[in-house]
Amino acid sequence: MPRTIEPELLDSLPHDHPDAQHNRRDLRLTNRIVGTHRWLARTLPPLLRPGERALELGAGTGELGQRLSGAGVTVDGLDLWPRPAEWPCERQWHVADLRSFDGYAPYAAVFGNLIFHQFSDHDLAILGAQLRRTARVIVACEPGRRRLSQILYGALSPLFGANHVTRHDAHVSIAAGFRGAELPTALGLNQAEWEIKSGTSLLGLYFLIAVRRA
Repeated sequence: MPRTIEPELLDSLPHDHPDAQHNRRDLRLTNRIVGTHRWLARTLPPLLRPGERALELGAGTGELGQRLSGAGVTVDGLDLWPRPAEWPCERQWHVADLRSFDGYAPYAAVFGNLIFHQFSDHDLAILGAQLRRTARVIVACEPGRRRLSQILYGALSPLFGANHVTRHDAHVSIAAGFRGAELPTALGLNQAEWEIKSGTSLLGLYFLIAVRRA
């Protein structure tokens, strides 16, 4: 199953469109079932040193960043969507394209939940070149690219009321997901400079943990 990138319907909708709002509800349920937020809340904090700041790519509704803030992580957000009303006033929210964003330097850690798969290997190489200059920690949760995951999600998603945007985008997202060392390779991370762990869980969650070697 080769990696393929196709447009997601959500990207064509205003952030306040009813279908986009329904999709965010579906994503909350999906994250809860697959455990992406729990995994990030368990994985990221121990990797940070005192005083280090983290930046969430594709921060969306800000729910994950707020959860990590509650766990003591200093988190700012980056997204094309506007700052959520609930985002803490003391934390920054950058409205920008992650490929052209020029403010990565203050962040020792950069992480993303279901965001890296939206970009081609070419775009990931551009992003990786930026992150490698300043980041010490890179963490990602992404779809694992498996045909079985597409079949299961297609069969089960109607049971929790997923709308047409969610069902379409989930199929596309899984096809654009990762296996093995594909994501760290696309980002230009190498074992000589980074301690890298990646793999796919039984529930289809692909994970990457990359920590710069001393």
